[in-house]
Amino acid sequence: MAKAVVGIIGGSGVYDLPGLKNARRETVTTPWGAPSDELLFGEIGDTSAVFLPRHGRGHRLSPSGINYRANIDAMKRVGVTDLISVSACGSFRTHYFPGLFVLVDQFVDRTHKRESSFFGDGCVAHVSMAHPIAPHLSDRIFNAAQAEGIEIARGGTYLCIEGPQFSSYAESLSYKASEFDVIGMTAMPEAKLAREAEISYATIAMVTDFDCWHPEHDNVDVAAVIDIVHKNATAAARLVARVLKDFPAAHEPCPVGSDRALDNAIITAPEARDPAVLKKLDSVMARLNGKGGA
Repeated sequence: MAKAVVGIIGGSGVYDLPGLKNARRETVTTPWGAPSDELLFGEIGDTSAVFLPRHGRGHRLSPSGINYRANIDAMKRVGVTDLISVSACGSFRTHYFPGLFVLVDQFVDRTHKRESSFFGDGCVAHVSMAHPIAPHLSDRIFNAAQAEGIEIARGGTYLCIEGPQFSSYAESLSYKASEFDVIGMTAMPEAKLAREAEISYATIAMVTDFDCWHPEHDNVDVAAVIDIVHKNATAAARLVARVLKDFPAAHEPCPVGSDRALDNAIITAPEARDPAVLKKLDSVMARLNGKGGA
């Protein structure tokens, strides 16, 4: 089995990972451009970890300006097998209150400006996104939260919008009527790309507000959101540290096949694949290339 290397992508308010031993920063180049920032390497317990602030230190990048392909490729390139995403979100459920962490298990993608696949003309692939969250990784996060006394809920659909604006009242009511659970701006296409790169993926959605549907919370402003995010940042760091401390040495095979997502997914015949495209896919397709192709 492959050695487990845990990647963490931090969202709004989460720009560093305290507690890392032997911490070092490294610039990682990818064929898709530059990631959001340098990667931070280190260990917690016996587990190797790699941290990347999604928006860059200082929050330089908007949700639409993030190079999601470069971020995921960089994680894959340095050996990450399991990826924990931490992100702020709004809530459409009264019992998903500000300050609560939610382990979502489904996504709806309403973004429209972002490159959402490593594949395309020259090498076409269709991976399954039916079950986008890796169950073992989600279990480990839930168990770690319980051990640390951190309030967390399991299950829910994360609606990803383009942003950067928050929802209008009419949009918020529509999303709530559609029975989505939380809303954010960054989980997509991140989850799709992680699946294509055969990285097991799970999201910790940190509720910051009730969006604007709630009659007593009918306006979402950045100051209120950031205040909750900062309060949650310490708990998020504690949660991730506990996950890493208890993580197994070897990557656990994923029950939904996230670590073998490219099996039977590549449609383009080997002789028809564009060499230039394959060169860019050297990291994403590393497992298949190692065994002689799809």
